[in-house]
Amino acid sequence: MPLRTKRWDDDVEPDDGLRLLITRYRPRGLPKWAENWHDWWPELAPSKELHAGAYGKGGLKISWPIYVRRFYAEMKSPDAQARLAELRARLAKGETITLLCSSACVRESRCHRSLLRAILEEGAIDN
Repeated sequence: MPLRTKRWDDDVEPDDGLRLLITRYRPRGLPKWAENWHDWWPELAPSKELHAGAYGKGGLKISWPIYVRRFYAEMKSPDAQARLAELRARLAKGETITLLCSSACVRESRCHRSLLRAILEEGAIDN
């Protein structure tokens, strides 16, 4: 399955395919002409509350296991399910998709993009 993950400010590569920004908020101060993604899908980002609990001022307020559980629960919403179904269909057709997160998100293993990858590749949300 041609699914990739990056930060939005990582270099754009020809094999990135469809570049989807999956953050709750658009990057601040970035002019529209400098955006290097094709579309923005905030439905696949943590909610404002979950984002604040994990990345808000003062650092991490919730543990990673709690974050994972809450994020998976949020991905069961109708809006998220519709987006996930669209991604699954596009991936099944062989389309390359790159999920883009925040430039500040340096640890992919502690980022919702890794959780989305698990949902799409392994059906993690069903577990």
